[in-house]
Amino acid sequence: MARCFLDHIAVTAFSLDAGAAFVLETLGVSPQVGGEHPRMATHNLLLRLGDSTFLEVIAPNPAVPAASRPRWFALDSIGSQSPPSLSTWVVRTSDIRATVAASSEPLGNVEPMSRGALNWFITIPADGSVPLDGIAPALIEWHTDVHPAAKLEDKGLSLVKLEIMHPNPDRVSRLLSSLELDAPVSVLSAPSGESARLVAHINTPQGLRLLSAHQPLVPGDRRQAALAGSLRAAPSAGP
Repeated sequence: MARCFLDHIAVTAFSLDAGAAFVLETLGVSPQVGGEHPRMATHNLLLRLGDSTFLEVIAPNPAVPAASRPRWFALDSIGSQSPPSLSTWVVRTSDIRATVAASSEPLGNVEPMSRGALNWFITIPADGSVPLDGIAPALIEWHTDVHPAAKLEDKGLSLVKLEIMHPNPDRVSRLLSSLELDAPVSVLSAPSGESARLVAHINTPQGLRLLSAHQPLVPGDRRQAALAGSLRAAPSAGP
């Protein structure tokens, strides 16, 4: 089976304006215009994190008719009062069907997608959900000569690592092992009473910033200290 790599992380939001404001507040940089996904009735903004890694802000597109199917990344569950959050991530493979077959968790159906000149296969559960309590990655197989991230403006950002916090870290680790994931991703046990979440550590021109759910986290403030304390207290259960 082909080895997998971290392709991009995704901030979901009720609107692109809300998602862009969240990214700007957290990272100090505004994402650039992306495009539309007609089949899903969504649109996005993009931010380069490396030669083959990027951040996507994705939201329902109010300018087009509703999709005839559930939107991907659980976007139909987001209401107007829902805060933007880092809620999913995407893993790149050169053989998506073999990777789906080897996965220890069901990740959805393999579907062809396109946006402008870009074409790819991606896994999408029929109900539009994100498997494994919202932290399992989607799989993607690009059909492009150059990775989309390489064409984005370089604003001096890079992804240092992605942390996955989950009540059952062993299950998450088995999934990542079955995908043969080669990426700076670690799995931690979620503190008692807390739900699963993702935390991205991103180098920016202003220093290290953490992107997570519901509210921005900046190294040095009390929210950052509380998160760091919970991560130190949680035993590592993955790569």
